[in-house]
Amino acid sequence: MKLYFKQKVFTFKQRTDIFDEFGNVLFTAEGELFSLGRRMHIYDRNRYEVGFVQQKLLHLMPRFSVYINGQYIADVVREFTFFKNNYRVEGLSWHIDGDFLAHDYSISCGGQYLASIHKHWMTWGDSFEIDIAHEQDTIMALAVIIAIDCVIDQSNN
Repeated sequence: MKLYFKQKVFTFKQRTDIFDEFGNVLFTAEGELFSLGRRMHIYDRNRYEVGFVQQKLLHLMPRFSVYINGQYIADVVREFTFFKNNYRVEGLSWHIDGDFLAHDYSISCGGQYLASIHKHWMTWGDSFEIDIAHEQDTIMALAVIIAIDCVIDQSNN
């Protein structure tokens, strides 16, 4: 299953539409305008919240909690390293590897491929292609990718 992110360029609160291969909006990720720490809600096409990503404050390294259908699932944590960014997913046995600053990385579980993300360059606003192996992992993979994007965006500002 291939999905495509297209982040809006001129908005007060962060908003990202997530499309299928045919240009249909399947999900929308939307940030809260006024909140302590970053919060991103993931809505399906009927505007029903299917996921939520929330920054946990007062931690040495950036940490985001992931909720699916209102239930806590895992934390996405940026690890302390000197030469490149690394992330881990606490609560799931998912492994994330790749070049995070270039938005070119993959997610696996027990050596099995789950998802990958690749940035499209030379576009107006950030555009990404996401390939997800199993449809049942779609919302969780989106939430993890959104959490990593929030950390990268925060460190760039």
